[in-house]
Amino acid sequence: MQIMEMARGCNQSFEELPSIDQQLTFSKLSIELIRVLGIEQLNRDILKTLELYSDQNGFNNAAALLADTNSFKGIDIIRFGNSINEIMERKSLENISILLQMEQCIQMFHQYYRYEKIEGMDRKSVDKIPERDFREAVANALVHRMWDIPASIKISMYSDKIEISSPGGLPAGISEDEYLNGQISLLRNPIIGNVFFRLKYIEKFGTGIMRINYAYKDALIKPDYHIFSNSIQIILPVIKSDYKLNETEKKLLNILKINGSMTRNEIEKAAEIDKSKAIRGLNRLIEKKMIQKRDLGRGTKYEIV
Repeated sequence: MQIMEMARGCNQSFEELPSIDQQLTFSKLSIELIRVLGIEQLNRDILKTLELYSDQNGFNNAAALLADTNSFKGIDIIRFGNSINEIMERKSLENISILLQMEQCIQMFHQYYRYEKIEGMDRKSVDKIPERDFREAVANALVHRMWDIPASIKISMYSDKIEISSPGGLPAGISEDEYLNGQISLLRNPIIGNVFFRLKYIEKFGTGIMRINYAYKDALIKPDYHIFSNSIQIILPVIKSDYKLNETEKKLLNILKINGSMTRNEIEKAAEIDKSKAIRGLNRLIEKKMIQKRDLGRGTKYEIV
């Protein structure tokens, strides 16, 4: 808190403050700039152009975050099994360049959310969740999070979704509606955002949510966004576009998505349909592995898988 008060007094953001460590190296940043922008080598002039270095203060915190090593919390990735009590894999990415963190997140995504599909004589890769949207969500978390909070970005991987939670609520001056409608004109970390933009990790500033929503426009289950005072969470569901649902099935699925676990009677009332129609629709959704039935002793409840 004292750091941020000092930054406000100097009219500086946290990323602009001088880095405690001034012995920084930039191997990963150099590789990416050469690959994307075609520069010959990363030198002091380019670091100044990127606003990572000044003659007066040296390297800033934005530079430290992009450096090969640093002292910041990064990304904590957990892959769950059939329940949150079953942890299949955990990877903590910290004290390394946020560019390398991004790369390792994508590698883990490919491992668990990409499969090969054979069509005729061709074999092609298919993503269960659009890779571009996962990249966008992770990049946005790195660009928009509060870095003065000693907490990690949390990526929770499930069989049916990925949840990405970043420390810090919305930047001052941005409303929830503006965020959800892709009308973000203020960046919490514009220096980092500019580097990500130049490296094509993100596209036009503030349009990430719009692009994610567009990618899911034909999907049965849409992304969810939860905005809290101290964190923001994005939920990217697995796209199950192969399933063709009738209107009743779509209605039942949407009701369960909104309300969570429900009894058949509750579903009938919410959908305003009779018992036989509800049973047929629910059974078809179970056959398509989109919902599941749970026996809870005194009654049975239905919920999205």
